[in-house]
Amino acid sequence: MTEQLRKEEKTWGMMAHLGIFSGHFIPFGNIIAPLVIWLVKKDESDYVAYHGKESLNFQISIAIYMIVSVILALLLVGFILVAVLWVSNLVLVVIAGIKANEGELYRYPLTIRFVK
Repeated sequence: MTEQLRKEEKTWGMMAHLGIFSGHFIPFGNIIAPLVIWLVKKDESDYVAYHGKESLNFQISIAIYMIVSVILALLLVGFILVAVLWVSNLVLVVIAGIKANEGELYRYPLTIRFVK
């Protein structure tokens, strides 16, 4: 039973990261998915709570960085920054999802810790 629970925790941890791809279909899905997973599972598993908070904090940080980059793009400076942020978000989320599924704790770089 503990192995099954551990596998379930790994899956939920991974989904806290990979759930952000729902943002391609649902407005703000990249923030809503980790928020819902964190709120639902935070009392059941410290592991899932950690990954939910980490993913949520990263997505909020990315949203802020994107807003600033779009404003800078209006000044013809932020176009490259928008592309770099988009690719970085994609790559880091996949890495975090893999790490979570392997049972490791992953910390995103350059993340503002809003939710503690």
